[in-house]
Amino acid sequence: MTIPGTAPLTALPTDDAPWAAPLAGRPLDATVEVPGSKSLTNRLLVLAALADGPGTLHGALRSRDSDLMVAALRALGVRVDVDGSTVRVAPARLRGGAAVDCGLAGTVMRFLPPVAALADGAVRFDGDEGARVRPMAPVLDALRALGVGVDDGGRGTLPFTITGTGAVRGGTVDVDASGSSQFVSGLLLSGARFDDGLTVRHVGAHLPSLPHIEMTVLTLREAGVEVQVSGLGGAPGDVPTWRVLPGTIAARDVRVEPDLSNAAPFLAAALVAGGTVRVPGWPAETTQPGALVPGLLERMGGRWTLEDGVLAVTGDGTVRGIDVDLSPAGELAPTVAALAAVADSPSRLRGVGHLRGHETDRLAALRAEIVALGGGCEETADGLVITPAPLHGGVWHSYADHRMATSGALVGLRVPGVSVENVSTTAKTLPGFTGLWSAMLDDGAPTPGPDGRA
Repeated sequence: MTIPGTAPLTALPTDDAPWAAPLAGRPLDATVEVPGSKSLTNRLLVLAALADGPGTLHGALRSRDSDLMVAALRALGVRVDVDGSTVRVAPARLRGGAAVDCGLAGTVMRFLPPVAALADGAVRFDGDEGARVRPMAPVLDALRALGVGVDDGGRGTLPFTITGTGAVRGGTVDVDASGSSQFVSGLLLSGARFDDGLTVRHVGAHLPSLPHIEMTVLTLREAGVEVQVSGLGGAPGDVPTWRVLPGTIAARDVRVEPDLSNAAPFLAAALVAGGTVRVPGWPAETTQPGALVPGLLERMGGRWTLEDGVLAVTGDGTVRGIDVDLSPAGELAPTVAALAAVADSPSRLRGVGHLRGHETDRLAALRAEIVALGGGCEETADGLVITPAPLHGGVWHSYADHRMATSGALVGLRVPGVSVENVSTTAKTLPGFTGLWSAMLDDGAPTPGPDGRA
C-alpha cells in the first residue's frame, strides 16, 4: 500500500557493500553510551539562533541531521562554532540570499522555513531526492496565511523558496498535522519572534507523536517563552491549540539528553540475544518519546531497572508478540517491528499510518523486508500486522532510512546471513553505529563513543 505524496519505496543507489549484520553468539553484557538526542539538539539549535544572546549546547548530537541544521543556520547568518559535542551559537540578523540543504532531515525542512520568514530576503530550500516527496504543505500554507512569500510551484514539497522581509506579523493559523507533529513544532519554535506571536490550531483528524510537540513546548518554556495549550482533552469539539506569546527567547547554556529512540535497538538486542544491555544517562523525566522503550520491551518479554541514571534491560532470548498503539512514538515502530518478526506470537502495530511520509514509506519498507526474509507481514490503514515465521538470510534494504538500517541489524542478531544495505545511512542520527553494535556483542571490549572510536 502506498499513499500519494510519500517517498517512493526504492532501494537508492549506494557505493557501500552490504554490511554483514553480526549474529549474537552468546548472551550480551554491555554498556552502550548513546549520543545526544537529535530531536532536542535541533530544537535547541533553532532556539539558540533566535535567542537574545549567545548560548551553548553541551552533549549535542553530531550527525548528518544536526550538521545540516548547523550549516543552514550559518547560511542564514548565525554564527555557530562546533567543538565535538559542544556547540556555541551567536545569533545575528537573519539574511536572505541563502540556500538551505535539508538532506533528509525533517527537522531542517519543517523547522527552518518559519525562521527563514524572519530573514531579509529569499531563502531557497532543497534536499535529497527522497526529501522532495515528503509533505510540506501544512507549514508552507501556514506561512502564506501569515503573509510570508512562498514559492513552491504548487507542489507542497521541496524545493521551495521563502521570501521574508525581516519580520512576520503573526496571528492564528489552522494546520492539519495528521502527517507529522513537526508541522506544529516548526511553527511554534519561531512564534515568539513574530510581532503578534502565533496561535496554531490543529484541524486534522489525527495528531501523531504528541510527545514531540510537548518537547517543543517544554523547550520554549525553559527558554522563557510563554506558551498556552488547550483543547487536548479529547472531548467532542476540542481543537488542539497552542498559543506562543511574543517575546524574547533567553540565551542559555544547556545539556542535551541522550537520544532514547536511538538507544532502542541496543536495548531491544537484550531480548533477541539474551543477557543485559545498559544505557547510562537515562533521564528520570523526559519529553522524549523514547521514554516508552522500557515499558514496550517489558511487554515483549524483557525486564528493566533504572538506577543512578543507568537503564538496564535484561532478556532471556524470548520475544513475545504485542498489540500496541505507537502513535505517541512512531519512530519506535521499526525497532518494535524487528522484534515482532522474531517473536513467538503475532503482533499488531497501530496508530502509525503517518510513517508512510517519513524518510521512506516505513510501513511498506518494513513489510517488504520482513516478507523477503520469509516472515509474515501485512499493512493495515494505520500500521502493520506481523505474523512470525522461520526467517532466512538475505539483504535487508534500508531505503536511505536510518531506522530501517538499525532494525535490520536487530533481525540479524537472530537470523544468520542478514546483510544490511547502505548501513552508513545511520549517520543521519547515529554516527559510528556499526562500531557501537559490534562492541555491544564483544564481551569485555571497550565501547566506542559517538564517533565510533573506542
